[in-house]
Parts: sequence; structure tokens; C-alpha cells
Amino acid sequence: MHSADLIVDKYIYVSLNPIDFETLAAFRYQIRKFLRFSKDLLSSEDLTPDQYQALLAIHAANSSGRLSIRDLAEQLQVRHHSTVGVVDQLVAREVVIRQVAPDDRRKILLTLTEKGEALIARLAPPHQQELSRLSPALIETLQRLQSFDI
Repeated sequence: MHSADLIVDKYIYVSLNPIDFETLAAFRYQIRKFLRFSKDLLSSEDLTPDQYQALLAIHAANSSGRLSIRDLAEQLQVRHHSTVGVVDQLVAREVVIRQVAPDDRRKILLTLTEKGEALIARLAPPHQQELSRLSPALIETLQRLQSFDI
């Protein structure tokens, strides 16, 4: 059995009508438009989407404390070893630093460097502006998704 089978098995099987399929397709299309915009913007900085997501997550967590590799793996929705690879690349670019947690030497905490802060400050506004531009269609589609009969 594949892991996808386990995921699908926990949902209720219902028949979708053509409008339901149109709504699902519209939602995925709108998300893909944003992701395409993001990927194009990030390529100009030689960053991958996972690297950018990591920078965002670390920056957001630093207002409440540093982010651990385990927490970053959850944010990226990837395995621990894949997260370590992303962090290695960001450390090599000198945009992230690793620090051993003072209360648990097994735990590694991540913080942005000044260079990392400058990079996220440059990249986040265009992403926010593009989301704002796309939000009317996204909101309308999400409202249609909420009305699905289950």
C-alpha cells in the first residue's frame, strides 16, 4: 500500500458534480499562478521555493524565538534530512546561522543573518503584493469550496 492510499482512505467518498470539479481546478490554477510568479521571482535571486519558505518561516519564528530544524521540516512539509539540505544551502549563502539550543544541545536553532534579513525584506513585499492582486479570485474560489456538500 502506498502512502497516498492511506491519505485517500481517510476521506469520505462522494460524487462531485461538474461545478465541484471546476472549482477544484480553479483553486489549483490560482495557486499555481502564484507559485509560478514566486518561482520566477526567486530564480532572479538564485533561490528555490523551499529556501524562500525556510527564510520566511525562520523570520516569522524569530519574533517569538528561534526555529528548530524539526519545526522547519514541518513548515516545509519535508523530511528532516531534506530540511538539513536546505539549511546547509542557506548557511553556505550566509543568510542563516545554526546555533545549539542552550537548553538542549541536541537541538539546532536557526536564525537569519543580516544578509538573510535583507534578502527576505526584498522578496516578501512582491509576494504579498501578488497575493493581494490574486486574492479576490482566491477568496471567491475558497468560498465556493466551503459550500461543498459533504
